[in-house]
Amino acid sequence: MTELGRNSGTPLAPDWFDTVAVNTPAAELRAASLTARRSVKKEWQAAWLVNAIRCIDLTTLSGDDTPARVERLCAKARQPLAPHILQGLGLEELTTGAVCVYPTMVAPAVKALEGSGIPVASVATGFPAGLMPLPLRLAEIRYAVEQGATEIDIVISRAHVLTGNWQALYDETAAMREACGAAHMKAILATGELKTLRNVYKASMVAMQAGADFIKTSTGKEPVNATLPVSLVMVRALRDYGARTGARVGFKPAGGMRAAKDAIAWQILMKEELGNDWLQPDLFRLGASSMLGDIERQLDHHVTGRYAASHRHALA
Repeated sequence: MTELGRNSGTPLAPDWFDTVAVNTPAAELRAASLTARRSVKKEWQAAWLVNAIRCIDLTTLSGDDTPARVERLCAKARQPLAPHILQGLGLEELTTGAVCVYPTMVAPAVKALEGSGIPVASVATGFPAGLMPLPLRLAEIRYAVEQGATEIDIVISRAHVLTGNWQALYDETAAMREACGAAHMKAILATGELKTLRNVYKASMVAMQAGADFIKTSTGKEPVNATLPVSLVMVRALRDYGARTGARVGFKPAGGMRAAKDAIAWQILMKEELGNDWLQPDLFRLGASSMLGDIERQLDHHVTGRYAASHRHALA
């Protein structure tokens, strides 16, 4: 794993985003053209899919999660591909970017991943709605960190965005960043509930000013999760923030990505908009688990020349 950088944040600066306008049809056209103009096949496609695995936050966030389920997920994170696929690709070792669980499942995950170098991420702050008193949200962050999480995925208060209360959004997010301590903070914007792309840009900028080390599209629980147009607006905000501050903030799309082609599409976005540095797990993560099964199936086809039945691949 490469070392994650930190974003120290800035004082709230509404003039960085107040007058920004987003041309929605243009954003949609740009997003649609990304995958239409670039096609990767054969060994190049395999390389992009392997890189996607390196950047996956393998996730289980279900009400019926158990330590045993988390242990199985961690085993898959340690060995995301079957041995014959790994050998066929000429790779000795491959792991996912992280494992993401609820706070109460952090300790079993830390134990199962001991010695692997794979970080444990935890959602917190009343995930997915975030509608808890702030002291309780901060306490949940501290609990997850105490249990061993080194990455915390927080959810912002969507109401602050919808009402334009940027000071409240900034203050809450900054308090969450402080509660994370040495753990890296990913700010989930829940973009499917922010109504407009302009709100998405503004929320992205405020989260980064408050010290978010990553900005993340979705909880995976909204009716609409990660989309390419929303992601385009977020990475443009990320790029603008970097130009002003010199800080390199990461990006994590999450929710709704199930196919190997989705993994390639979002990597194309990162390469086209931000460059190769944002194709590494220290600056790019994919919040998905079901997508890993299709990636493994495609890589199996690349190695053997035939598609395996789904039951041939261990489920995450």
